[in-house]
Amino acid sequence: MRSLQQAASSPGHFSIVNKPYYTQAVRVLRPSVLAAAAWAMQQEPVTVTATRSERSQGGKHDFYSEGDYWWPNPRFPDSPYIQRDGITNPDNFTAHRQAMIRFSRVVGALASAWKITGEEKWVRQAVRHCKAWFVDTATLMHPNLLYAQAIKGRATGRGIGIIDTIHFMEVVQALLVMEGAPGMDQHALALIRRWFEQYLQWLTTHPYGKDEMNAANNHGTCWAMQVAAFARFTGNKELMNFCSERYKTILLPKQMAEDGSFPLELKRTKPYGYSIFNLDAMTMLCQILSTPQDDLWNYKTPDGKSIRKGIEFLHPYVADKSRWTYPQDVMYWNNWPVAQPFLILGANAFDRPAWFDTWKKGDHAPKVEEIIRNLPVRNPLIWID
Repeated sequence: MRSLQQAASSPGHFSIVNKPYYTQAVRVLRPSVLAAAAWAMQQEPVTVTATRSERSQGGKHDFYSEGDYWWPNPRFPDSPYIQRDGITNPDNFTAHRQAMIRFSRVVGALASAWKITGEEKWVRQAVRHCKAWFVDTATLMHPNLLYAQAIKGRATGRGIGIIDTIHFMEVVQALLVMEGAPGMDQHALALIRRWFEQYLQWLTTHPYGKDEMNAANNHGTCWAMQVAAFARFTGNKELMNFCSERYKTILLPKQMAEDGSFPLELKRTKPYGYSIFNLDAMTMLCQILSTPQDDLWNYKTPDGKSIRKGIEFLHPYVADKSRWTYPQDVMYWNNWPVAQPFLILGANAFDRPAWFDTWKKGDHAPKVEEIIRNLPVRNPLIWID
């Protein structure tokens, strides 16, 4: 365990030092972490080059996905797709997204096992997968999302597709956790950082990135969450400061109501799941960016909005979903909530045992693809001390 001084110098960690929840979380998760890591040791790297959709306008190394809620027009099958908000089209191409999620699961599990055991084998296997995605020229992914969440007949890619790479967050966090390990390939690590420097350049300058940054709902939150995570990994303090200011001046004041709810998410066809998802993302911004000098956990807007108020609003509905007074989600209503990261990270930040207990009782290994897709943080041990 690092000292208080060491932890205080690391963004996103100072506010939870000397709290008991890491040790408690290890007790809860140790068997599942070691089982997941054992599984991860048996996995071969699978990147975007393993599959390709004939509908993609990109090449072999380009990530491709399709808009989830877009469907063929039953009246005119050959016409552009039409939207059915909240209803996922099971025939859309998802192989690249699934490969990315699998990659995140592999590396996150291995880094968690490294934190628990200190065994170098976990580090070497994690680096092997990371090199396949970001270093090896035969299998790497290009550092952009030009072809994400395309819509047949309407768009070859969209800024909204940037949300797909939220699953790289645990990859870079895992690398930060393991970077000082004896088994770390430092040359590969430098090349991986270079990849994320290039991706950050694209995220912050391409029109798709700018569109997503300015999105008014969870998409804008997730743009900032990703950029913050990747900026911390690459040591880009300017972008970290930008994301911190955006949280304080744009995301929190414009998305949260005075009662702690998110009205834009409550208007959606999946108000419960989207509210949880957006709160998780805002919580991650606080975890990633908080420092002793810039404490987002305890930041309040002039009219009293704060991440604490957001958790206090949603926690009762997560602890007991029957208390939910808003419309039910049109899909996956029975699958939410799971062991949401806002619960354990919020418990650490504010020393709230009830939030930790709710997290402890949640599903720590969801199997439903929709839930996993909207749960970028599945390995809390690598995020807390």
